[in-house]
Amino acid sequence: MEQKDERMFAMLIYLLSFFTAIIGPLIIWLLKKDESELVDFHGKEYINFFISYSVYSIISGILVIILIGFILLPIIGIAALVFTILAAIKAYEGEHYKIPFIFRVLK
Repeated sequence: MEQKDERMFAMLIYLLSFFTAIIGPLIIWLLKKDESELVDFHGKEYINFFISYSVYSIISGILVIILIGFILLPIIGIAALVFTILAAIKAYEGEHYKIPFIFRVLK
């Protein structure tokens, strides 16, 4: 795979997440992971990100009962947006960007 193409697919993993949360990025990763180390890295990073921030959101949703969740939920949403945009930019630049505060389930 040409370097420009692999950078584009790595970036698409993050951009599609705005529209299809998990399905779009998962399809790109599964189809292209064997062709490109960069796409494989960013695919795993996005899946780990999705799992981590889903857990954070569920816990914050539960914590709404004691009012802390009302503060945490918007913070998690803003962090997810910012880190997704940063990761898309870094992927297009061909960098291996590790998103902060995520569990590394897939290595």
